[in-house]
Amino acid sequence: MIKDTIAKLSNLESIEFAEAEQAMTEIMNGEATPAQIGAFLVALRIKGESIEEISGCAHVMREKAERVDLGNIEALDIVGTGGDGANTFNISTCSAFIVSAAGVPVAKHGNRSVSSKCGSADVLEALETNINLSPQAAAACLQQTGLCFMFAPGYHKSMKYAAGPRKELGLRTIFNILGPLANPARVPNQLLGVCDEHLIEPLTKALANLGVRNIMTVYSHDGLDEISLSAPTTVYESRQGIMKSYILDPESLGLELCSLSEVRGGEAGENAEIIKGILSGNLEGPKKDIVLLNSAAAFYLTGKTKTIQDGLQLAAQTIDEGMAWAQLKAYREVSNRFKESPV
Repeated sequence: MIKDTIAKLSNLESIEFAEAEQAMTEIMNGEATPAQIGAFLVALRIKGESIEEISGCAHVMREKAERVDLGNIEALDIVGTGGDGANTFNISTCSAFIVSAAGVPVAKHGNRSVSSKCGSADVLEALETNINLSPQAAAACLQQTGLCFMFAPGYHKSMKYAAGPRKELGLRTIFNILGPLANPARVPNQLLGVCDEHLIEPLTKALANLGVRNIMTVYSHDGLDEISLSAPTTVYESRQGIMKSYILDPESLGLELCSLSEVRGGEAGENAEIIKGILSGNLEGPKKDIVLLNSAAAFYLTGKTKTIQDGLQLAAQTIDEGMAWAQLKAYREVSNRFKESPV
């Protein structure tokens, strides 16, 4: 029973995989009350989520999700947990257009804003793409453009029971962690940003436990859930189960440091204009550079380039040659076809 689990967690005791699985099953079956859901989320947050707790909850969420069959396409997800409070523009969403334009398939899984001004779904809507794709439509978009977006509520319908408590709490909970672990396409490659240094190793191991082969989990020392231009970034990299960690310094890659205020965004409309400026090649400076850096990491992770340095060159080239801008236009057109004739 979830009440017993809450009692344990409130005493700062960790729970086992099976207990986490049972509690999450009660939540996603609509058997837990809103008060119980809120208590479970806050107790976990205060104690700190363990690998077993994360893995158990993620397993339930993945099993209950609608699956997207990508066939033999080995896609990547670029995503952050959110909750860093920095109010940056949607860096990973912008990177998704660049990375996919250069030939790395991206199956992005995301949601509307929970703790920030603008989530990936919000900005993609402002960019006039169709975010409400069925599993078949998402797969078709990926096959035709190399990119698809899976709007979490459409794939995790059982999450509706937690939506109210999450919104009312307004803080980072295990669901921010679980979203990136529950990609409906079960992608084998993942670049994941976290806002809490203590989550780097647990989430890397949880992703590996769930079958993700190539993982890069990043935490910037300024608290950003992206690879930052304002501070060094701790990286945990796992390939085929072999894990290593290191510090990534943007200056060592020839990039200029900037303040966090220089990469801040705003509401969805403002962030959409920033993304259009970057993809079209009309916007220079720190906002473009931080997108290039995160795109470069994705290229390196997937083996598109041998190094992050090479990835920076490829990302810049993808913009300069008009491929990134063309990708935005192509994805907008293809995704919107499924409004008229859903697959």
